[in-house]
Amino acid sequence: MPGSADGSTKAMGAITVGGLVVVTAYTVALGSNGWLWFGWVVLGLITLGMVVSRST
Repeated sequence: MPGSADGSTKAMGAITVGGLVVVTAYTVALGSNGWLWFGWVVLGLITLGMVVSRST
């Protein structure tokens, strides 16, 4: 879907990917934290919802 994402959707995607990197690094360094992963999943679902709503 190239070109279908506006600035805010692209920003959410970048934040989501960045969040995954941060949560993964935290998990490697200090051990898994369920709340961090839960928060990242929620963020990912919000981002996915934004992408889907833009493409319809």
